[in-house]
Amino acid sequence: MLYAILCYASEDVVSGWSKEQDDAVMAKLAAVQEKYARAGKLGPVARLLPTTAATTLRKVKGEPVVIDGPFAETKEQFLGFYTVDCADLDEAVQFAREISDVNPSGGSYEIRPVGVLNPVKATI
Repeated sequence: MLYAILCYASEDVVSGWSKEQDDAVMAKLAAVQEKYARAGKLGPVARLLPTTAATTLRKVKGEPVVIDGPFAETKEQFLGFYTVDCADLDEAVQFAREISDVNPSGGSYEIRPVGVLNPVKATI
C-alpha cells in the first residue's frame, strides 16, 4: 500500500534556520530516507517552497478564482511530503516516527493511504 506522509510545521521556524542548521536537518532526514530507499519503499519526496510562493484556485459561486497564498490560514503549514510503499499502516507510522525523531521543527505528520490515479512515473 502506498502512503503519503504529509509534513506540517511552522514555516517561520523552518525558514529561520541558518544554512548550517538546515543542512544538518536535511542530512539526518536523508539518512532515514536512504534506509527506506535501499529497501525499495521510498517514492517521491518533495520540499515545498514557502506559502508566500503559493497560488490557490478556488471556485467562488461556480467560477474559478485564482488567489495568492495557501488555501487555509493555520499555525502550521504544509511543507512537503514523502511517498512510501509500506506493508501496512504500522510500517508507515514507523517511517513518520523516524523522520519526526530527527526533525527539530516539531510539527505533525499526516499519514494517508494513496489511491494511484495515474501510475506513470515522473521523469523529473
